[in-house]
Amino acid sequence: MFWHIFLLVSGIKLLFIPAYRSTDFEVHRNWLAITHSLPPSRWYYEKTSEWTLDYPPFFAYFEWLLSQVAKSFDPRMLEVKNLNYASEQTVVFQRFSVIVTDVIFALGVRRCLRALTSGDAKASRLVLIGGALLLGNAGLLMVDHIHFQYNGFLFGVLLLSIGALMENRPLQSAFLFAVLLNLKHIFIYVAPVYVVYLLRFYCFRESTLGQALMKLIKLGSVVVGVCLLSFGPFYNHIPQVLSRLFPFKRGLTHAYWAPNFWALYNTADKALAIALGRQGATATASSTSGLVQTFEHAVLPSISPMVTFALTAIAMLPVVVKLWTVKSIASPAYVGRCFVRAIVLCGCTSFLFGWHVHEKAILMVLIPLTLLAIGNPQDARWTVFLGVVAHYSLFPLLFKPELTLVKISLHVAYTAVSVLLLKLLHREAFFRLHEFLYLAGFPILCVYENVVHGAIGLQERLPFLPLLLTSVYCAVGVVYFWLSYQVAFLRAGPESVRQGKKNK
Repeated sequence: MFWHIFLLVSGIKLLFIPAYRSTDFEVHRNWLAITHSLPPSRWYYEKTSEWTLDYPPFFAYFEWLLSQVAKSFDPRMLEVKNLNYASEQTVVFQRFSVIVTDVIFALGVRRCLRALTSGDAKASRLVLIGGALLLGNAGLLMVDHIHFQYNGFLFGVLLLSIGALMENRPLQSAFLFAVLLNLKHIFIYVAPVYVVYLLRFYCFRESTLGQALMKLIKLGSVVVGVCLLSFGPFYNHIPQVLSRLFPFKRGLTHAYWAPNFWALYNTADKALAIALGRQGATATASSTSGLVQTFEHAVLPSISPMVTFALTAIAMLPVVVKLWTVKSIASPAYVGRCFVRAIVLCGCTSFLFGWHVHEKAILMVLIPLTLLAIGNPQDARWTVFLGVVAHYSLFPLLFKPELTLVKISLHVAYTAVSVLLLKLLHREAFFRLHEFLYLAGFPILCVYENVVHGAIGLQERLPFLPLLLTSVYCAVGVVYFWLSYQVAFLRAGPESVRQGKKNK
């Protein structure tokens, strides 16, 4: 039945082949052309298109592999100077490349769910419910199969790594995570969790000093070996590669503010500027211009990349310390869940406080959290809550009017299925009154943004207002989740796992 669900969801993805495509479609077509037509020594220098290659080398190799198949569909898509090329064959190939590589995501989901439910009498039922929630994730459908990206493939590698760790295969887990970092470096945000876990529960657990040292050498060899395979061919070009991977001149926030702490900070700055009559104080750039650029705040202190890095590190500290202090005699099930919860919290921390965060990064929080929904009613509650917030926050990516009904339908259908399946599993009330009232505000917000804003003539005067409202309202929900989930994590003990099993 798991693979039946995968095939059913794949059939839905096929319906989106002719749908709207974002600029990311051209980004990846250009990367296909670069890696196919040019030698590796020129990949990170090529700039005919504004969409230059800015992912780590393993993803460039991935694009090169895809290009070997792409040439059989339409060789013209592999010409570097053929900008914005989108023949029917090109569209079909690129759409199918995302659908096919989602097999990695399915394998990762299956591995994690089987590891989490090992020994449970209801394992097959739990895997089925978890598979439906993860394989049918509305956010991945919107971001990968309409907007266009390869997040499913990347999350598949992450889940394979998490699954390997839960199966007590730490070196394999480290290898897969190192591969993931060399596919997309944004996953470095959860690297502290891996470092702490592998040191605490692999290198130093029940080991003498000599044994710990040998394990540390093995672990380091795996990680360094992967990095050498990735960056080795670019040894003479590493400064150029790094300049592409970390373009700090892109600004604190994206053109559409991700619903994080900085969206609230920007809003507070604008409100203060208006209240103090200083809205024209800065002429360098506007945070609501829709452009990707740096800008100066009008009233509040302007934020540098180093500030976001320090704030993110400090906010992650309680989580990794909690993980380090978990007793080595704790059950493997409890330790495994602590690890996944730490992944969720560190991913959320980086989303809230990171530099130039994209709205799509909320999936780095939601996907691992959904893994836990089948095992504990509180995790199920937070999965539904954050799912409503996260999926609505992705709506601005699909801004075409003809996609309004599509994105709302996906959100409503997925939320309804999530509530139904998790209610059947846990049979508990999900939300407190204030949480329910907050979530009930989303239909009101949706009506205002899609009907009322234009009807009262504000589209010309305040075109950014609907995006600002989405960012701020969703940011409140994400901050609330982060604070509440972190408090619960820091207070939790081994009894939480036993209680979760009892409730099943």
